[in-house]
Amino acid sequence: MERRSRSFYGLAVFFALFVLFLYGPILTIGILSFQGPQGGLTFPMNGVSLHWFHDLFQEQAVGDIWGAFRRSFGLGLIVMVTTVVVSVMAGLAFRKRFYGSGLLFYAAITSLVIPSILISLGVGLIFNQLGFKIHWATSGFGSQLTWTLPFGLLIMFAVFNRFDKSYEEAARDQGATAWQTLRHVVLPIIAPSLIGVALFGFTLSYDEFARTLLTAGSYNTLPLEIFGMTTNVTTPVIYALGTLTTVFSFVIIAVFLLVAWMIGKRRARMGSDAGKGV
Repeated sequence: MERRSRSFYGLAVFFALFVLFLYGPILTIGILSFQGPQGGLTFPMNGVSLHWFHDLFQEQAVGDIWGAFRRSFGLGLIVMVTTVVVSVMAGLAFRKRFYGSGLLFYAAITSLVIPSILISLGVGLIFNQLGFKIHWATSGFGSQLTWTLPFGLLIMFAVFNRFDKSYEEAARDQGATAWQTLRHVVLPIIAPSLIGVALFGFTLSYDEFARTLLTAGSYNTLPLEIFGMTTNVTTPVIYALGTLTTVFSFVIIAVFLLVAWMIGKRRARMGSDAGKGV
């Protein structure tokens, strides 16, 4: 019992240190962002105020932050929708073995092990050779899909490997078409997984730096803009930006989790109503 207790406390201390290591830098940035007008980039703090958050909204002081935010947000939404749609289609296609399916699968996930900067360089070179303009909404979009799609594919493959086909068979026995079966049976059942794929697609795109570095063109996304700020901004305004973007990321995660929870509650209520009807 004593040995077990020691192991438990040892693991608890290790986990606490891990959490501190993980969130300590974020907490530090959050604290330093509330410095007074004369504050610097390091401790000790020089007063407490919201001055740097106010300064952040002065566009001429820190560059095109809000333009970069809009681009990252829009690109994240496009990547998210594309990732969800393609992942579901691929998951449905791979339910049956076909010639070359193994090679196609490994080709799709190979981009996870290739250095991101090489992906960015390769996509940029291809667009140059084909005479296309390098832009965050075209080449940047394509390079980010090489990062988000493999995660979506792996999730969907796992989901459909566990999917009970008897639900589809029952729908077809009732006269449902393939599209009706997909829309009214398959998609509602896998809806929580779709929320997970969407969350992966948006968050991975929103904070992607390396794969966008050489494919964004003349207009920066938010990670690129923040990186540029580190070389020419020497005030806590960069910490204020970091705090706001971190809060925004947590809000997005909370929204996705809330949607997943609501879907789960709705399914449970429908199941309960169906049981009472029987």
